[in-house]
Amino acid sequence: MGRLEGKIAIVTGAASGIGAATARRVAAEGAHTVVADLNTGGAEAVAEEIRAAGGSATPVTVDLGDIDSVRAMVATAVATYGGLDILHNNAAATHLAAHQDLAVTEADPAVWDDTMRINLRGTMVAIQAAVPHMIARGGGSIINTSSGSGLAGDLRNPAYGASKAALINLTQYVATQYGKQGVRCNAIAPGFIVTPASSGSAHGAIREAMLRHHLTPRLGRPEDVASAVVFLACDESAFITGHTLRVDGGLLSHQPYVADLRDA
Repeated sequence: MGRLEGKIAIVTGAASGIGAATARRVAAEGAHTVVADLNTGGAEAVAEEIRAAGGSATPVTVDLGDIDSVRAMVATAVATYGGLDILHNNAAATHLAAHQDLAVTEADPAVWDDTMRINLRGTMVAIQAAVPHMIARGGGSIINTSSGSGLAGDLRNPAYGASKAALINLTQYVATQYGKQGVRCNAIAPGFIVTPASSGSAHGAIREAMLRHHLTPRLGRPEDVASAVVFLACDESAFITGHTLRVDGGLLSHQPYVADLRDA
C-alpha cells in the first residue's frame, strides 16, 4: 500500500518538470491526483501516463492568475473524487522570471504585478478554496513550492524572489491559523533543479558554476523534490508544519567562499 493510498491530491504546474514528477509520484503512492496546469495538452499527457501505469488522475486546465479558474480547479477535485486532502502549489510564472524579471532598478511594475498575481495571489486563492474541504475531512496537507530565491538575493528576478519569500510567510500563516483544525502547511525551497524550464542554464559555464557551489556530487532532479512533497503530504510528517524544507543540495548551507577555497 502506498503512503498516500486513497488520498485526494491536487498538483499545480503538473504538465512538466517538478510538477509532473510530483504528480506521477503522488499517484504512484496511491492518491487520486488532479493534474493541473495552464498547458492543457501537457496536463492531459501526464494524466494519461499516470492512468496507463495503473494510477488515478484527472487533468484540469488552470490559470493561476484567474481567481475563478483556481476555484474551479478545487471544485473539480472535490466533485470528481469527493473531497481534498493534499494541495501542492507548485505552479509559478517562470516565463516572466526567465525573460522579463530584471534588476530592481529596471523592473517593470506590470511584470511585478503579474508575478505576484500568479505566484502569490494564485496560491492564496487555491489555499482559500482548499482549506474548508480539508477541514471537512479532518485535516490535510498543503505544500507550497518556494525557492532558494526566496531565501537569498540574486543578480536578477527580484519579483520572483520576493513572491517566493512571501510564500514562506504565507505558509506560516496558514499553519498558524488552521493547524488546530488538522491542516498542515509547509513549503519547499528547491535549489537548482534541472528541468525543461531551466535547460537553457543547465549547460556550460553556468552549470559548472552551480555544481561547484552544491555540496552534492550532482545538480537536483525533479524527482528529488517529488520525494520531499510525498514526505510532507503523508502521515510520516504529521508533526511538521509551518516549516520550509530546502531541497537544494546544500547550496545555501555554506559560506559563499567555500567552493573557491576548496578548489584553490
